[in-house]
Amino acid sequence: MGIGLDAVTALSPAGDSRAGEVLRLRREISRMQRRRSEHPLLPLDAAFSSLLPEGGLQTGTAYTVSPSPSLVLALLSAASRKGHWCAVVGMPTLGVEAAAAFGIELARLILVPEPGDRWLAATSALAEVVPLIAVQPGGRARDADVSRLSARLRDRGSTLLVAESSVSGAWPQSEGSIRLHDQQWLGIGEGWGLIEGSTATVTARTKHTPLPASVRVRLPGAHGAVEELPTEKTHEAPTELSALPGLRDAAAARLDYPPLAAAG
Repeated sequence: MGIGLDAVTALSPAGDSRAGEVLRLRREISRMQRRRSEHPLLPLDAAFSSLLPEGGLQTGTAYTVSPSPSLVLALLSAASRKGHWCAVVGMPTLGVEAAAAFGIELARLILVPEPGDRWLAATSALAEVVPLIAVQPGGRARDADVSRLSARLRDRGSTLLVAESSVSGAWPQSEGSIRLHDQQWLGIGEGWGLIEGSTATVTARTKHTPLPASVRVRLPGAHGAVEELPTEKTHEAPTELSALPGLRDAAAARLDYPPLAAAG
């Protein structure tokens, strides 16, 4: 199968200001010539291992993710450290310094910051040779185009992270979703300070795990990798069912009782 160089060349017509970037991308793709991966999973950082059923991203599939640069870089970091190539399409605010802070190998990172309305062509061409791609769609894709890209992902064993937006919505053929919420920035004082990172909750749900899994993390951690934060637990005295008349039978009958008032 060809590697879709015509699709990459078509990103910018002659004279377009993006032509130089497109030619560089074309040379990179020609040089890589990747064979299909035989690995069923791409690695995730250890802090995310409990989010997905098998502890990694399934190859040949797509995931809907929050449009957060921190989350995208965190999801790319483990695969990059393991020697995999990564690409980011349509995210002009994502910087190389931030990528390096997450431990991403910049020599194996392809950036296509502003593909315009040809974001789908760029993504499809990259899927031929890059095992992990993050994309911010420039618009809603047609069902036929989504199906063709999904078939290419399966054929080449590539994984796609699609940043959700009000324009594009959730990716139609998605294996699951990985979302970031309750983000708090670190290092900001009373209107001043240097941002040192953030803490956030990451929640994942897949077609095979309808119940969501969540983890609280620091992005990035002290040494670049994602750092899992301890879960806050409430400390309550254990209650013996035998000491509460009728409660043991109620529990066996699966009745929901209101919280018991503390003894005075």
